[in-house]
Amino acid sequence: MRILGIDPGIATVGFGVVDSGGSRLNLVSCGVITTPAQTSLSSRLDRIYDDVTELICTFSPDAVACEELFFNTNITTGISVAHGRGVILLACHKMGIPVFEYTPLQVKQAVVGNGRAEKRQFIYMVKCLLNMKSAPKPDDAADALAIAICHARSSTSLITKNGGDFPCSTI
Repeated sequence: MRILGIDPGIATVGFGVVDSGGSRLNLVSCGVITTPAQTSLSSRLDRIYDDVTELICTFSPDAVACEELFFNTNITTGISVAHGRGVILLACHKMGIPVFEYTPLQVKQAVVGNGRAEKRQFIYMVKCLLNMKSAPKPDDAADALAIAICHARSSTSLITKNGGDFPCSTI
């Protein structure tokens, strides 16, 4: 199964592509989509939509795993990230790719085994699980790879194997 993991944003959208087969994980690609700060919101959203569509065309994923929004203290940032996440979900829908959503806690639990893991632990485990020589950069790309890994691990659970094609995208 090929999984496109996406860490949504507006200025920077992380992406990571992982092939998963049984317990094996292989890195295909990772990086970021960036949008210039001085451009309008609608222009930035258009670029994100086009770039996500291009990623889907280039890598032909079987599924997309996207991080759910987590509002901490800055609601304004959360709203702009929500706009970016919306066009990401739309691009996936238009391309006919199923989207699975995971909270930051679920991602950390799946990758590190601890939902409260620190960033350095999290990045170290992504590096180890994908047999990378160095830690993925930037952090947005590492986050996207972790989201893809989370889906790889969730999609092989007994819930899914026992016929669970759930309309709810969060496992």
